[in-house]
Amino acid sequence: MKLTRKLVLAKAKASDLESVKKLNCWGCNLTEISIFTQISNIEVLTLSVNSITSLAPLAGCLNLCELYLRRNMIPSLSELSHLRPLSRLKVLWLAENPCCGNDPDHYRLTVLRCLPCLQKLDNQVVTEEEVALALTQGEEVTTPTESAQNQPPTNGHADTETENDPLEYSMDETNKIREQLGMKPLPRDKFPSLSSPSTRENQPLMRKSHTLDAILLLLKDLEGDELLVVHTATQNRLQMFTLNSEMMINSLQTQKNEDIDV
Repeated sequence: MKLTRKLVLAKAKASDLESVKKLNCWGCNLTEISIFTQISNIEVLTLSVNSITSLAPLAGCLNLCELYLRRNMIPSLSELSHLRPLSRLKVLWLAENPCCGNDPDHYRLTVLRCLPCLQKLDNQVVTEEEVALALTQGEEVTTPTESAQNQPPTNGHADTETENDPLEYSMDETNKIREQLGMKPLPRDKFPSLSSPSTRENQPLMRKSHTLDAILLLLKDLEGDELLVVHTATQNRLQMFTLNSEMMINSLQTQKNEDIDV
C-alpha cells in the first residue's frame, strides 16, 4: 500500500504537508513512502509494523529527530546511508527487520558507525564507549546498489561519456546533496573545465580531486549542526585510517622480526 497525501493529512490532522511535524502510521500495511520527499518538516515519525523496504524517501527530512521502523522489511543496513544527512536524528528503532541479522552486537555497532549521533537505538541508550567501539568493529555502510540501478538508462555514446566524466560525477553528487539540504544547485562554472585530452587520461585522479572540491564547496553553506556531523564523520574516518596504518606498520615490523629470527 502506498502512503498518500490524503492519508497523511488525515492522520496528522493537518491542512498541508509542510505543516506535518508528527505522524503515526503504525500498522498501516505500507510498502511505499515516496510522499516523504514532500514532507520536509517532519520531526517525529512512526512507521513500525509495515512492509517498507527502502528509506530513500527520508533522505530529505532534515528535521527528523525520532524515527520508528520496528517490524518492517528493510533488507539491508545499507539503507541507513539514506539517513546520514539527517543531523538531528537522535532516536531510531529498527529492530525486527531482516537487516538486523542474527548478530545483535555486529548489527548495533554497524548502525552506530553509520549514525554516530544517535542517542538511543532500539529503545536502548547509546553510550560513548559503544560509539568508539563502532569505529573499529562496526561494518562500513555503503549506498544500496539499487540506487544506482534506478538511475535513468543511457542512450548513445555521448550519454555514456557523461556518466564517466568526473566533472559530471562531482556536479551530480554535489547538487544531489545540496538538494537534500535544501540548497540551490551549483552552476557549472564553479567547477574547472575537464575537456582537455590530458585530463581525460587521468579521470580516476581527477574524480578524487573534484569530489574534494565538491565537499569544500558544500562546507561553505553548512550550518553549525550540519558541520558537527561532518566533523564527527571526519574524525571517525581519520581514526580508522590511523588504526589501519598502525596495524600495517605493526604487521610489517612483526614480519621483519620473524625474518631476522630465521
